Amino acid sequence: MMAKKTALLGMLVALAFVLSYIETLIPINLGIPGAKLGLANLVVMVALYTLGTKEAFALSMVRILLTGLTFSSMAAMLYSFAGGLLSFAVMYLAKRSKLFSAAGVSVLGGISHNAGQIFVAMWVLDTATLIYYLPVLAITGIASGTVIGLLAVMVIRRVSGMINRWD
Repeated sequence: MMAKKTALLGMLVALAFVLSYIETLIPINLGIPGAKLGLANLVVMVALYTLGTKEAFALSMVRILLTGLTFSSMAAMLYSFAGGLLSFAVMYLAKRSKLFSAAGVSVLGGISHNAGQIFVAMWVLDTATLIYYLPVLAITGIASGTVIGLLAVMVIRRVSGMINRWD
C-alpha cells in the first residue's frame, strides 16, 4: 500500500513539474508580471481531494523546490514558496469548511497565491506601494483559479474511483 502511494506521489510530482515547464513555454504576456495560469496547481488540487492533505502539501512543496531550482532564481523561488504556502493553507481551510466546491477552493487558492507573493515582495522590497497591485493579481487569481478549478473537478471525478480502489 505504501509503495503504491509513494509511486503515485512520484508520478504526480513529475506531472506537476512537467506542467510547470510547459507553462514556461506558453508565451502569455498580459502586461502583468508574474501572472500565470498555474497548471501545476491542477495536480495539487487533485491530490488534495483524492490522496489527502499531507500528500498534497508534500507534492506542492517538492514541486516548487524542483521548479525553482530548475527554471528560476532563488528570489523567484522565495515568492513561489510564499504563494504556495499561503495558497495551500487557504485551500486546506476552504476544503475543510465544506463551504466551497473544488472550483471555489481553487479560486481561493489562486487569489491567496498572488496575495502571498505580493506580501513577500512588499517585505523584500520594503515598500507598501505594491499593495496597489493586489487587485490586478486578484483578478488574475480568480480567472486562473476558475479554469484550474473546473479542470480539477473533471479530473477528480475521473480518478477518485481508481485511487480509492488502492486503499
